[in-house]
Amino acid sequence: MNKQNLLPFLLPLASFAEPDISSITPDLVVPPIESGCPTPGKRVKQTQPAWMNTEVYHILYLPKDWTREEGKAYPVIVEYAGNGPYKNQYGDISTGHPEGSKMGYGLSGGQGYIWLCLPYLSEDGERQVTQWWGDKPTHNPANTIRYAKATVPWVCKEYGGNPDKVFLCGFSRGAIACNFIGLQDEGIAKLWCAFLPYSHYDGVRNWGYPGAIGQPVQERLFRLGKRPQFVTHEGNGIEATKKYLEGNGIQGNFTLRPTGFRNHNDAWLLRPTPLREEMRGWMKAIEGEK
Repeated sequence: MNKQNLLPFLLPLASFAEPDISSITPDLVVPPIESGCPTPGKRVKQTQPAWMNTEVYHILYLPKDWTREEGKAYPVIVEYAGNGPYKNQYGDISTGHPEGSKMGYGLSGGQGYIWLCLPYLSEDGERQVTQWWGDKPTHNPANTIRYAKATVPWVCKEYGGNPDKVFLCGFSRGAIACNFIGLQDEGIAKLWCAFLPYSHYDGVRNWGYPGAIGQPVQERLFRLGKRPQFVTHEGNGIEATKKYLEGNGIQGNFTLRPTGFRNHNDAWLLRPTPLREEMRGWMKAIEGEK
């Protein structure tokens, strides 16, 4: 059978393919990075004071409705970026830098939440890395963890964040970071109230760095306890995570959903979808818990 004869059989299959994110018009645009001090609706580069003489920085966004009103405490979305440089056949890209992150803005719509995008640090703690957790070959996450432990409480104190309502999210490498970084030890694990990893999940696949699979993964999941995770993935990738969690007998508070898009790209959250609304409602419910 030649290609022309195959066409009628291929077309029905193509019609069931997941759509590209370009098929939906965004209703949000991530604000550009600006200079100066943080103010409502402004996204800035900033450095935690202990790292002031290094190349390290994070990205901070204060919501449009932010005030310094006494007694007012904002929930916080902390985000980790994917590996970079990355680009695929659909035009999806990731730089590996914190300023490329989009999830927190999509989840918040720019209001009601402080949004903090954290870096991954080098072996000497003086600069950022765009692939995995630190310099090759060890990819040691120690300095990345140290920066998070220092910066999250500092941002809460300086800008009125609620330390009891800090959500951790991330895309691709950042999704793995939700557990690999966020649950690496008791000190960092206690920072988070809930997690939203998008595209990949810690322990499902052996990526080749120390602690990627095996007993260290189980120890990290033990630290999760009953805190909720809303796990998403493009394509049918969510099935691998579901199989992994079920196969390991892990009893947790998990919500697993496919994004409905083919893209490996956190920009899907800048578009109006029922799933985004579900995620926002899930976060609001957690905010309301005591």
